Amino acid sequence: MPLLPVCIWMLFGLMAVVGTEPGIGAKPESSLSTVPTQGSNCTQLTVKLEFSTKVVEHYIVAFNGYFSAKARSLYISSALRNAGGGLEWHIVPRENPASDFPSDFELVHIRQASPSSLLTLEDHPYIKRVTPQRKVFRSLKYVPPEAAAPCNSTETERWQSWQSSRPFRRTSLSLGSGFWHATGRHSSRRLLRAIPRHVAQILQADVLWQMGHTSGVKVAVFDTGLSEKHPHFKNVKERTNWTNEKTLDDLGHGTFVAGVIASMRECQGFAPDAELHIFKVFTNNQVSYTSWFLDAFNYAILKKIDVLNLSIGGPDFMDHPFVDKVWELTANRVIMVSAIGNDGPLYTLNNPADQMDVIGVGGIDFEDNIARFSSRGMTTWELPGGYGRVKPDIVTYGSGVRGSGMKEGCRSLSGTSVASPVVAGAVTLLATVRKRELVNPASMKQALIASARRLPGVNMFEQGHGKLDLIRAYQILNSYRPQALSPSYIDLTECPYMWPYCSQPIYYGGMPTIVNVTILNGMGVTGRIVDKPIWQPYLPQNGDHIDVALSYSPVLWPWVGYLAVSISVAKKAASWEGIAQGHVMVTVASPAENDQSEVDGEVTSTVKLPIKVKIVPTPPRSKRVLWDQYHNLRYPPGYFPRDNLRMKNDPLDNGDHIHTNFRDMYQHLRSMGYFVEVLGAPITCFDASQYTLLMADSEEEYFPEEITKLKRDIDNGLSLIIFSDWYNTSVMRRVKFYDQWWMPDTGGANVPALNELISMWGMAFSDGLYEGDFTLADHDYYASGCSIARFPEDGIVIAKNLKDQLEVLQQETAVVEAVPILGLYQTPSDGGGRIALYGDSNCIDDSHRQKCFWLLDALLQYTSYSMTPPSLSHSHSRVAPPTGIERPLPQRLENHLYRYSKVLEAHLGDPKPRPLPACPHLSWAKPQPLNETAPNLWKHQKLLSVDLDKVALPNVRAYRPQVRPLSPGESGAWDIPGIMPGRYNQEVSQTIPVFAFLGAMVVLSFFVVQLTKAKSKPKRRKQRIKRPTYLQQTTTGKNPTV
Repeated sequence: MPLLPVCIWMLFGLMAVVGTEPGIGAKPESSLSTVPTQGSNCTQLTVKLEFSTKVVEHYIVAFNGYFSAKARSLYISSALRNAGGGLEWHIVPRENPASDFPSDFELVHIRQASPSSLLTLEDHPYIKRVTPQRKVFRSLKYVPPEAAAPCNSTETERWQSWQSSRPFRRTSLSLGSGFWHATGRHSSRRLLRAIPRHVAQILQADVLWQMGHTSGVKVAVFDTGLSEKHPHFKNVKERTNWTNEKTLDDLGHGTFVAGVIASMRECQGFAPDAELHIFKVFTNNQVSYTSWFLDAFNYAILKKIDVLNLSIGGPDFMDHPFVDKVWELTANRVIMVSAIGNDGPLYTLNNPADQMDVIGVGGIDFEDNIARFSSRGMTTWELPGGYGRVKPDIVTYGSGVRGSGMKEGCRSLSGTSVASPVVAGAVTLLATVRKRELVNPASMKQALIASARRLPGVNMFEQGHGKLDLIRAYQILNSYRPQALSPSYIDLTECPYMWPYCSQPIYYGGMPTIVNVTILNGMGVTGRIVDKPIWQPYLPQNGDHIDVALSYSPVLWPWVGYLAVSISVAKKAASWEGIAQGHVMVTVASPAENDQSEVDGEVTSTVKLPIKVKIVPTPPRSKRVLWDQYHNLRYPPGYFPRDNLRMKNDPLDNGDHIHTNFRDMYQHLRSMGYFVEVLGAPITCFDASQYTLLMADSEEEYFPEEITKLKRDIDNGLSLIIFSDWYNTSVMRRVKFYDQWWMPDTGGANVPALNELISMWGMAFSDGLYEGDFTLADHDYYASGCSIARFPEDGIVIAKNLKDQLEVLQQETAVVEAVPILGLYQTPSDGGGRIALYGDSNCIDDSHRQKCFWLLDALLQYTSYSMTPPSLSHSHSRVAPPTGIERPLPQRLENHLYRYSKVLEAHLGDPKPRPLPACPHLSWAKPQPLNETAPNLWKHQKLLSVDLDKVALPNVRAYRPQVRPLSPGESGAWDIPGIMPGRYNQEVSQTIPVFAFLGAMVVLSFFVVQLTKAKSKPKRRKQRIKRPTYLQQTTTGKNPTV
């Protein structure tokens, strides 16, 4: 989908490293402290990181093409000549391997650049965009663990820790709070973790090695470099330095990542024969710049790199230079693999892994549980308009994975940046299966997702398509046909995989359910959808009971596009309950290449998207809640601070949605029998007679027409619940960051806009900022937000004693008595609705531990049934409604909200509202009914037993990766006498199970034979013992026995 425009000075910092080595650091340090394990050269390292960013006076000037250095200089000089005299600027020299080649950007230092001078640059016909250069600090500190344990010890959890992938860490989500995320199955992790695990062997890479697939493809590792003459690597083609340092030495992470991909011994990688291209993009002081990545990406294109691993990421999917260059890379057939992020268990993704053309990788442990640190989807590109795409694409081992140590030996690390090279190594092996022209980013992703193993009990926004299966991916790629959709079907009845769609049936009159599907076009880098997608309902399965609307990418580039499917219930099914099915047919065409069969110069592929939904009768109004998504804004592009100011290390709000950071609240409402729908349009675009409207943490402004309609709707019976948050101009000025360069565009919520919305009822929130613990209705919870400044005198207001957070932030303690935080009001009009206000949204947000769902239940009972909970109406905390003179109302801070707002537009003086947009009207597809039975959408996958006779190619030859023998005096951590160093002998590993089976059969046969003999022997009669003659009596009758 096209990206939204963004002003150049509001873009966020580059990318922070995605949880590469675990930990949290305090001071930048480059000192190294290793702890050798007992009896081996395997080392353990705990790595602490700290991130910070700084904006410098450098600007990236992007051109519309590749030009020589002389041409680029002339274009910039020509553009800045019109900016007026006195402007100091010069082109910053870039000394790296790409300097001798044409480039599509230049780095310019402009002293005290004004917006007008930057706009002058962008006016030049050959200049595409001007964005600020960003500098990223990533400080690493290696520290010894608490106790030195062997690498195969069961006590690995003691020294494993974790660092958030985001530019500012989430200290509340450290691994100490619970590293393993179970899926509901009981298991013994200790036993499994005691077994030495080589991830390449677990995924059966040796099966492909026997076929001769050891990979001669070019693999690029963008990281911290690689130690020179490391004994684990034999085919390092090039080590390039893109930093301003003269050394290529590595601090460890880059070597570990390269080892997972291509180590040839000890902790063996997937592709020992791969051609390694090492790109050092971070200095030893862990500093990087955007321009370093752009130059390195250009050089990777020149070198015709096949696979690129990028274990970095950040939330800024609107960082145009970076995103554009990633698109250009994949358009040049570079298969990019990137870590999805370490923000789990929160639903926050990282870029570039969230892009459609990139393989985004999440992490699991060795028991197939989703790792707690692994980020979850959906993507936020499409928010706040509705629903995002499925990400990650795939998951694999990322917890306790063994890889190469900095100088020698092995160590274990955790994080999605560990899972990413596992998939990159697998992709490197798979890239040799077919001809190179048939392997591209789309075909490789299709092979991976179509072959992935579904994890039970985990939804698709946590596991993507499932766990990496290398052998199945090989089989699919070996018989590849270019047709794939992600997800490959839509089943709104399949739980938990299709969560959240499966958690709620659809009904007539509800908001359309939107599913964003990714189209993978393996036929070519560019393509198109032929004619229009076709909707074909199955009449025997009641497919005519649903309506489907389709929107899609006009052009599929690079390799991918989107298909947005909107599903609604037909009017004739308003009172019907049952299952409805159908499918969508999509035909994709691409320009023919080489020997492809073509029709009119194009090749085509048709794919079917099955759809299955559950329909129920329309629920009553009292059970329907409408979530206002339209008025939620997020980073990127603007700086919207966190609701909780205590989260200083992670200040950016990445958007609100009931299926991401309000997921627990949504699940609670569903468990209580409520139906929750999403409003992705203005308030003027919904039928107010059907819902209770719920607003939480709104950052957007409101159209005047929305305010007018809301007043009319509430007078006619609509009820409204608002969870607000803080807005204080003095605090907003204080929380500027990037060297006082970036001002927040709003507070935790846009309180001035909310006050305009509710002012007609005599209500308003204050500019106060409070926090504290208190008890209400026997429930303890935490509050951090604003207070109620004005409320109608006949309303109910609850107040509590709280701390003034303005004073707390200044290291002072000031308790304010009777702070109004909750208000309930019944409008006076006949049949009018009810309004409930609460000054804090943190307690319904997943980011915070203390929850107040009981309060949400009470408010819904009040708004839906006019039932005031006795705990509130008769509470000792009830006070007289405030009149507005106790606390001033917040005033808008002069900022740039209009740049990102859907409501405001730039205007001389204050920004003015835009014209109210038309309500979205879906164009429903004309059905082409089918009188046939619908097929099964998905069958549970059975375990695949690898049969080499079926898997092998016709020209299979026994082959092993060439392994350099150990040097004199060296020892391998996992060497076995008589077996090749660094890996278990394949014949031995195959023979041991055979002998075990034969032994078991011999023992079983022995017991069977013994049992058979025992049963076949005739029963021997027990001989009677003759009595002595002197005891015998001379009688013919038998004596009775006792």
